[in-house]
This record gives sequence, structure tokens and C-alpha cells, in this order.
Amino acid sequence: MTGIALTFQIGARTIARVPRSLIRVPRHLTDVIDAVPPVLPPLTGEGYLITSLPELLLPSMLRTGMIAFVRQRYTRFHTDFAIGRAAWSQALSGSARSTVRRKINRVTQASGGVLDIRAYRTPADFAIFHPIARRVSVLTYQEKLLGSGLPAGGESLAHLTDLAAADGVRGWLLFVAGAPVAYLCCTARDDSLLYTYVGHDPAYGELSPGTVLLQAAMTAMFDDRFARFDFTEGEGQHKRLFATGGTPCVDLLLLRPTIANRALVAALAGFDRTVALAKRAAAHPMLARVAKKMRR
Repeated sequence: MTGIALTFQIGARTIARVPRSLIRVPRHLTDVIDAVPPVLPPLTGEGYLITSLPELLLPSMLRTGMIAFVRQRYTRFHTDFAIGRAAWSQALSGSARSTVRRKINRVTQASGGVLDIRAYRTPADFAIFHPIARRVSVLTYQEKLLGSGLPAGGESLAHLTDLAAADGVRGWLLFVAGAPVAYLCCTARDDSLLYTYVGHDPAYGELSPGTVLLQAAMTAMFDDRFARFDFTEGEGQHKRLFATGGTPCVDLLLLRPTIANRALVAALAGFDRTVALAKRAAAHPMLARVAKKMRR
């Protein structure tokens, strides 16, 4: 059981947090693909947070007698390395391949004609990789807004160090003119490699360094020991671009049927509806033109 804060969010910005003692029930990629029902441990807190629950299993989870609330819907993307590098590359649309090549060329030109991407695998490599990647991580929105940057120390870093010693970490860094501008740190889980920690220096955002680094890293992964690359929870254009498959999923809250929890779920639902309506309204062409004029 962990103290998980249920957040009221607009994009990456958190407006408010409500702490709850929840049991997190994450799903392994294989269980997601095979639609294996989750096994819920004995309830000791306020409820459960089930992540990456395949949508087709949702109806059965609504019959638990608890308050059920879908926090988000997304596709859990993955890449199957069994198809081979050539087939994976050819599966990209012509426009996607052209876009990636253009981004690679822009980064190469900005770095004086050199595409400087470095890979890290061994424990000794990780000792070099970590402090450099941390210099990038502290600049990212993942760390500043989401609290999901590369660990600086403590148990999380100790866990990464132990994984590296067991051949369970793969790291990549992209340098532009000698400066680190993007990092990717992947961790192993059984036969899958996970998209665990990622970020880039926003000062180089126009170069799309994250996409360039991910493309190079995934190209190298086909020579590694893993069966799949797991893009984990959440959407993203880059995930859709490089994945070979995906499973429609939800993150599901199951809470004890108390008055406080019913009120919390009602507030979350109302807030989410308001944000969704605001986003749709902002996308209207007339409002978009007004907002553009106001920014000038």
C-alpha cells in the first residue's frame, strides 16, 4: 500500500492533490497483450489503482462492489523486435521516415556535421551515464512538473544501480556540439525493455532531440537480448510512430464506497469534464484566432 495522490490536472500542470492510501496494481506488458485479468491483493487502504487495464476487461472490474472511476484512457504501445529492424523501418510511412531523416539532419548540422549519440550498458557505463543524464533531467518538464525525472539518489538510484549490475539498464545520450541535450534510460523487466526515464533540454526543443535519440536507440535494440520494447502507460506521437502494436487501456480507480470517496470521484469527474470542454472550445478555429491575436 502506498500514499498515492489523486491529482486535478490540466495537461502536465497539477492544480490540486488529494492523498489516498491505495494499492497500485501495475500490469506487465505480456498480461496487457494477453488480456490477463488482474489479481487484486487483500484491501488494506482506501482502494486500488489499476494501471494499463485492457479496456475489454473493464466491464468485469465494474462488478466489484467498489466505486469505479476511469482516470484516463490510452493505448499501451509496444514494439515487437521479432519482426526485425528492416521490417520495422519499412513499416514507417514514407512521410514518417522523411520527417525522422529531416530531424536527424538538423541535429547533425547543429552539431557541426556529427550525430553524437552514445550508448551505455555496463555498470561502469552507468556510472558515467548517470551524472551526465542528470544534468539534462533537471531541466525537463518531466522532473519539474511531473516528478518523474531520472533519480538523483536514494532507493530509486540504488535500484537502478542494482539493475545495471544485472544487465538490466540501457542508457543513451545525445550531444550537440559537445553538450548533452537528451537522455533515455531504459530498464529491463523479464524479456521486455521499458521506456522508463526520458527527457531533453527545452532549449534544444526545436531540434526534436528526443525523437532523434529514440530512433537511434530503438535501431540498436534489435541487436539486444529483448523480445519487446514497452512504451509503458500514456500516449505520445513518438510512441505511435515507432510502435508495431498497441492495446487500448484504462487506468482504473477502485475505491471503498464511502461518502468521502464518492464526493472525491464526483469532483474528479466534474473537473475532468470541464477541462475536456475547455480543450474542445479552445480548438475552435475562431477562438484559436482570437488567442493568437492576444498572444501578439
